[in-house]
Amino acid sequence: MDAPARGGHGRPLLVRPGTHPAYENSLFGQRGDDARLLKAQLGSALLGLALIQLLLALWMYGRLPALRTAPHRVHTTHRLIGLTAFLLSLPIAQHCITTYGVQLTDTRVAVHSLTGCFLYGAFVAKVIVVRHRHWPGWALPLAGGTLVTAIALIWYAAAFWYLNGFQAPGL
Repeated sequence: MDAPARGGHGRPLLVRPGTHPAYENSLFGQRGDDARLLKAQLGSALLGLALIQLLLALWMYGRLPALRTAPHRVHTTHRLIGLTAFLLSLPIAQHCITTYGVQLTDTRVAVHSLTGCFLYGAFVAKVIVVRHRHWPGWALPLAGGTLVTAIALIWYAAAFWYLNGFQAPGL
């Protein structure tokens, strides 16, 4: 019987049974640690952009008491950062999907996998709510908040886990 593939710190790589991670076919490097480090860095940048998006949205809708009405450039900035965040998420998601697929091997991996699947549905829902102004007033904050929460949860279950020495309290 083959020994399990080992990643950084001697931890086993979590992959589908009978398969090996396909690191050679991506921009994420040739080894598991290379891929995890780059994805953790990109994921952290994505979380940062999501938090900026949240602050800009709160400003645009007058929910930041210290700031007056947001100028038009804030709306444009919000859209550009949203597009940047979406584009930044694509290579991360592509690598996760093609290398690991959806896994339910343990709580942390299951939370990461399922939230990753949910993320793009949340993104589409938010865009639909933004484009169709007939939705109730609570729909946009719910859709945007769900999207930011999904990004934060994915980051916690993967990027934070990796950057914190393979530990994520509670998972």
